[in-house]
Order: sequence, then C-alpha cells, then structure tokens
Amino acid sequence: MIHYDRTRRRFAIVLAGLAGFVDAVGFLSADGYFVSFMSGNTTRLGVSLGTDPVRALTPALLIAGFLCGVTGGALLALQAGKYRKVAVIALVAALLLAAASARALNMPIAMLAALVAAMGAINNTYQRGGEVTIGLTYMTGALVRLGQGLALRLTGKPAPGWTSWAGLWAGLLSGATAGAYLQDRLPLACLWIAATWAAAMAVAAFSLPAES
Repeated sequence: MIHYDRTRRRFAIVLAGLAGFVDAVGFLSADGYFVSFMSGNTTRLGVSLGTDPVRALTPALLIAGFLCGVTGGALLALQAGKYRKVAVIALVAALLLAAASARALNMPIAMLAALVAAMGAINNTYQRGGEVTIGLTYMTGALVRLGQGLALRLTGKPAPGWTSWAGLWAGLLSGATAGAYLQDRLPLACLWIAATWAAAMAVAAFSLPAES
C-alpha cells in the first residue's frame, strides 16, 4: 500500500469493500463456504478429507474456480498492459452480472461459480512485475503489516503507511457487513448491486493515471 499514491490506496479500499460484500453474500448462500477466502476453504477441505471425504467436493470445486478466476484475470492483465485495472475490474463486473443473472434464474451452482471466479480475478488489480502487491480478498497480510506498524509506533520508530493497511481491512469489513445486511433483506437485489458497484469501479479506473 505504501508504494501507491493516496488515490490508488483509496481505490484499493473501495475494491476491498466490494470483495467483502461479495464474500458475505457467497458465504450466506453457500452453507458457510467462502467465495474469496481460500484459506478458510482449504481448512474445510482438509477437515472434510480427514473426516468425511464426500463433503470435500464443495471446497475443492470452489478452490478450483477461484484458481481459474485468478488465471483468467492474470492472462487478461498481461494482455491489457497499462490498462489492466480497467480490464480486470470490467471482467469482475461481467462475472458478477453473470452471478446475478444465475441467481435470478435459480441456478445456484452457476451463481457460485461466477462469484468465485470474480473474486479470483479481482486480485490481479494491483500487481507489479507479475506479483500481486495488494491482496483484495484476504486480510491476513494486511493485519500482519498493521500489527508491525503498531509495534514500530509503540517503540517510537517511523511506520509509514500503517494506517492504509487498517483502512484496507476496514474496507473489507464494511463491505461484508453491507453484503450480509442486504443478503438478509434483499437477496435478489444484492448481486445486481455488486455488479453495478464493480462496473462503476471499472469506469472510475479510467481516471487513474495509466501504469506502465
């Protein structure tokens, strides 16, 4: 986060909010499985393999779908060059639109497939040299950096950018709260909201300075 200007950091926080929103909707729609948090799904996969292998199919398929989304998003980012943010977020918007349509057509498996692919793809938004610089769907690294920054501050040492990691975590939490609220009250509308949110972010990405 500290290597990006304020505009890009704020943009990342809003995208993390979108990821939290979608993950909360997916979590409540998929019997406690995740569409963006693959560490949790991996733990559930391991538990199922060790106790009830039949139940391992669901987390395994979700992990595979996420990996496909990451791979597809990475291929698109490579082709899009300096406009990779626009391209990747547009892909995410298209996948969320597909998920909303699948829900409207009562196709839950297709809905989850589109959601998990979208959350895999979104992680290609921030990268340099082919490496992800800001993970938008997982916050363990952000909390580690936040804790390290707090330790530096407590010892009187400079800790540049530590509040940005707190903002990223708060963005995901806020989005998850909103997603859960709307899934509970407006289940047929929440994915259309997510798709519109992503489309708006794709348009907003055009205002960011082009990257090499």
